[in-house]
Amino acid sequence: MRVLVVEDDVDMGPVLEQALREEGDSVVLAKDGVTGFELAKTNDFDVILLDVMLPGLDGFGVVHRLREQGCHTPVLMLTARDTIRDIVHGLNSGADDYLTKPFALEVLLARLRAVARRGGSPQKLVLRIADLTLNTASREVSRGNRAIELTRTEYGILEMLLRNSGRIVSRDQLIEAVWGYDAEIENATLDTFVHLLRRKVDPPGESKLIHTSRGVGYSIRVEH
Repeated sequence: MRVLVVEDDVDMGPVLEQALREEGDSVVLAKDGVTGFELAKTNDFDVILLDVMLPGLDGFGVVHRLREQGCHTPVLMLTARDTIRDIVHGLNSGADDYLTKPFALEVLLARLRAVARRGGSPQKLVLRIADLTLNTASREVSRGNRAIELTRTEYGILEMLLRNSGRIVSRDQLIEAVWGYDAEIENATLDTFVHLLRRKVDPPGESKLIHTSRGVGYSIRVEH
């Protein structure tokens, strides 16, 4: 599951990001409302975890603008503002659920998944191109009748490429999707992981699916 976390608290943000990554999710962390809005508007997320008290643009403003622009990604608002008026305001702005701080991490994860299951624009459960298949629920990957064992990082790269099948995904977009916003990952590190992924997905004797756009990024497509 691809999760956008919009949280400016320097302690809370990384904790949420780490907890979700340990659950096997791909996480992007934004630290202000404007950045969160732009990421949500231009990327494909399964669910958004959105704080209310944010610099630049608060959570109410973020979700309201997203709904105005036709973005229906499910949103769970997270805040210490627990009055009935605040909760009603959040829901009326377009949020799907509202969780107040403090909270148990197990409750947060359960509520986040419940919100994601309601869906906005439905996400594909199975991603495929040619004879390559990735099941986002079981995290199983196969090519033809051959099962492919991937590391978490390799899986994240492949899922991002498949969600953008036929389009070039820049190195920055891949790093942000797999390692997180503001991650200090060198391009050479990404290239190494793509090389390892290629050895598993595109072994000798099988048609090449993962392609390099030199100086830009990578894509997954069928060559005709």
